[in-house]
Amino acid sequence: MKFLCQQADLSSSLSLVSRAVSGKPSLPILTNIKLVATAGRVQLTGFDLSLGIQTSFGAEVSEAGEIALPAKLLNDIVSRLPSGEITIEQNDSQNGDGIVVTVKSQTGTYQVRGMDATEFPELPEPEDGEIQHLPITALIDGLRGALIACSQDETKPILTGVNFKLEAEKLEFAATDGHRLGVVETFLEAEQGAESTLELTVPARALRELEKMLGGKQAIEKISFSLGEGQAVFAWETAHGQQQLITRTIEGNYPDYRALIPSSFGKQVTIDRKQLVSALERIAVLADQHNNLVKFTISNENQSLDLSVEAQDIGSGRESLTAQVSGDDIEIAFNVRYLLDGLKNINAQDVAINLNGVLEQVVFSPVGGAKTIYLVMPVQIRG
Repeated sequence: MKFLCQQADLSSSLSLVSRAVSGKPSLPILTNIKLVATAGRVQLTGFDLSLGIQTSFGAEVSEAGEIALPAKLLNDIVSRLPSGEITIEQNDSQNGDGIVVTVKSQTGTYQVRGMDATEFPELPEPEDGEIQHLPITALIDGLRGALIACSQDETKPILTGVNFKLEAEKLEFAATDGHRLGVVETFLEAEQGAESTLELTVPARALRELEKMLGGKQAIEKISFSLGEGQAVFAWETAHGQQQLITRTIEGNYPDYRALIPSSFGKQVTIDRKQLVSALERIAVLADQHNNLVKFTISNENQSLDLSVEAQDIGSGRESLTAQVSGDDIEIAFNVRYLLDGLKNINAQDVAINLNGVLEQVVFSPVGGAKTIYLVMPVQIRG
């Protein structure tokens, strides 16, 4: 194998696929990335048996071939090389040390020992998964709205992922940790509706990597995905080539989260989202010192929402905001961090706060925006 490429292309690709390389692998080969050179293109793959990331870029390939190379070592070397052309060449070791690859730049030459690429496990493919297409903005909104509510509790594996529900022309993202629930409804391209209903749960770790990979890529218009029993595949085209993320899904039945959402509400507050977020960030300075608790005082007469914190032996704070209020007055308390997590990921100018009693579920949703629900359980006010 021998090819010539740009340092920037190889370095960025190595950095990307290295996210799927385990620090404590069950097999020695999994500390490597798989590198495949074909006519005019080089493909890199990282895989830890659960998450796989694959990308490719253009290169001048004079000898096709494939090899597995240590991910961290190669990434550390290439990232420190000067910008410009790099030559990668596989040559037979002269002293019986196995496979050796030479990395040559304008200023230096490095040699790295590799492994036989046939030992590298193949990426899984979904069984009977229909390929669907979704605008990238819809996918990013769905991920942001659901990932914030994923649980960190590994004793309940099913709650550590995002539940995908695919039916007709709709794709729904949902996640809950028992204290809050995030649900985002998006729509597939009209001509690409799903033939059957499918529901599965994808690990949050894989989806956070997907979110990072897609972040800032405004040039990408849509993403294709395939959800099948046991695996999920997300793929898209970039200016340099195709990228894809493959992940195993989480086994088990996801809770009936729709049953948690009240069918009607007796009170509603409509307020400017940015103003509410700014006020919460200011008052969180004190709330963080006292159980993260912030109290909402909602007044129909004054058409206002007051935020307050009483941090014993530390201090107190109060913010007053103008709002559109319908229904009776109420005092209700929340974990301020839960509120900020949800409100920062609602893409709308105004947000509606729908509520009933002081200890009943409260739903935050955008006014005139995407179909997003962020449900939070209130905290009991003591004293």
